[in-house]
Amino acid sequence: MADAVQTQPNPNAAFTPRVFSGIQPSGGLTLGNYLGAIRRFVEKQEQGIETLYCMVDLHAITVWQDPQALRHNTREVAAGFMAAGLDPQKSILFNQSQVPEHAQLGWVFNCVARMGWMSRMTQWKDKAGKNAENASLGLFAYPSLMAADILIYHATQVPVGEDQKQHLELTRDIAAKFNHDYGVDFFPITEPVIEGAATRVMSLRDGSKKMSKSDPSDLSRINMTDSADDIAKKIRKAKTDPEALPSELKGLDGRPEARNLVNIYAALANTTAEAVLRETGGKQFSEFKPMLIDLAVAELGPISNEMSRLMNDPAEIDRLLGAGARTARDIAAPILDRTYEIVGMIRS
Repeated sequence: MADAVQTQPNPNAAFTPRVFSGIQPSGGLTLGNYLGAIRRFVEKQEQGIETLYCMVDLHAITVWQDPQALRHNTREVAAGFMAAGLDPQKSILFNQSQVPEHAQLGWVFNCVARMGWMSRMTQWKDKAGKNAENASLGLFAYPSLMAADILIYHATQVPVGEDQKQHLELTRDIAAKFNHDYGVDFFPITEPVIEGAATRVMSLRDGSKKMSKSDPSDLSRINMTDSADDIAKKIRKAKTDPEALPSELKGLDGRPEARNLVNIYAALANTTAEAVLRETGGKQFSEFKPMLIDLAVAELGPISNEMSRLMNDPAEIDRLLGAGARTARDIAAPILDRTYEIVGMIRS
């Protein structure tokens, strides 16, 4: 008789399925944000799970921001979310600073997280570098606030890119330590959702670096506000190599720029890199790039146009964000109150 299969209990079985994620409004949205995050946000919205999506403006000020630019960028991220398909009637859309419970729970988690945990964060090392003494305390504590962003809603799933996976692991550590220290099962052990052909979109100028809005070269990225002509120009100028595309994935080993363009094509076409290579193997980039241009323009053109329309009415964006924040607080406030009770705060 076969042994019975041992199944692991679901640590989040007692929690309502809920998705949370956010993007910093510290500059324009790129193709990397769209393929690596926003499009997956839309997919989650349509799965019937409660979804909350946030412009994390408190995180943005861990490095100095021009106030006027921050307001513009926050609205632009909101416009990008909505233009890509996030519906304020289906998802809760808001900016982080309008929900003070994020920062309040963040302080509790500052007292739970350990200095050693924070100092090992790769992003802290990368951003602070050799100038750590002059970096802000907020930048150091960034992952603790990120944990609060997630756990103030008891979120059970978070769509994240590979570069944020370490921070989500820290969120799980903070939740586990809080639950252990106070002898409760109060915070869920949130699961990362990392999937898709282009969860990490790379620079068009250097396939070993992530596509970034902070790169000094605008040719390194496709912005969600780019025109069709801009998209075409950037893909035509994208760095490649002289070899033809292979017919199998292993043929992209050691070819980061080629792999990046194939991954982008696969993600835009909702297919796999293997399927793309079966179709395009043997083609030169002079043939492949026009195919990619057509696909990118067809996908991003309508989004860019809708973003422009939405940005012409900033008051309406602000109204929608305010309404979303009020709904978010309806969820967050009771969770913060219970957290305070657990740690011993007097609540009147």
